Amino acid sequence: MASKPDETRDGVPLTNLGQPLFDGAEATKRDLIDYLDAVRELMLPGLRERPLSVIRVRPGQDPFMQKNVPKYTPEWVRTEKMWAEASKREVSYAVCDDRRTLLWFGNQRAVEYHPTLFRVDRPDRVTHLVLDLDPPEGDETFALAVQAALLVRQALSELGLDGAVKTSGAKGVHVYVPIDDSASIEDAAAATRAIAARSAKIDPALATTAYVKEERHGKVFVDSTRAGGATVVAAYSPRIRPGATVSFPVGWADLEQVTPRDFTVHTAPDLLATPWAEQLPAPQTLPPDLIAEGNEIPIARVVAMHEGKRRKAAARKAAEDA
Repeated sequence: MASKPDETRDGVPLTNLGQPLFDGAEATKRDLIDYLDAVRELMLPGLRERPLSVIRVRPGQDPFMQKNVPKYTPEWVRTEKMWAEASKREVSYAVCDDRRTLLWFGNQRAVEYHPTLFRVDRPDRVTHLVLDLDPPEGDETFALAVQAALLVRQALSELGLDGAVKTSGAKGVHVYVPIDDSASIEDAAAATRAIAARSAKIDPALATTAYVKEERHGKVFVDSTRAGGATVVAAYSPRIRPGATVSFPVGWADLEQVTPRDFTVHTAPDLLATPWAEQLPAPQTLPPDLIAEGNEIPIARVVAMHEGKRRKAAARKAAEDA
């Protein structure tokens, strides 16, 4: 017999609300659900109409990413079947369009929310380019990611483009560039590579596009691989990080004054200002020469894969010759 829920909201039974959320969260499951409920009107626009992957964390277990909805998913949760290239199979994704679904996910201990860059009705087009600024390891490196984000902003400005910025909720920064539907997924990915390369070129002592960590030499990685079928953590989404930080929109003028720990499930609701949806510029048309430039730049993951194979072959040959 099922135990009685602690409470019910919008028809969703909520259970075990007093449990710790995860090790180091400094928050309970109730804190998570209260937070999601508080920011729902700001968070839902970034989730609606998009296939959703979530990262859940059960008591005593490691976090895991969930793409396929579980068999016990309520029938009122909207789902869409789509081909997942990474796993080479059809996946039944949830689409989080409303409060009820968001609360249900919270009760499933879904902490992180990672929507696709495309909408379900246009899987052949992304709505944004995303530059992910990933700083090197260290306690004070967020400031480096901020400086790299400013390089991206400069590169965009030189192209006549504009973007909005948010903390990743972890250690980095995301720059979003809304685009119209004139560019294919491949062309949008190419433009992202070109913007990353232009940004790193402005200050090569600070930023790099090197995909392999060992080749970054303490620089910020301007990651252009958030493209195509990739997902990116949603604005306002909590993260499974110490203190239960959240990915939070920040105005460009304020970016150099904040740290990731400023925004947690406890503090973020009191810091809400201009909604992310209103900070995003209107969709922009990508310059054809930018796309052409990006098409001359190899895809980072592919380059890294070939380099990894080359190194393995070289090591194997060296061992055979020894």
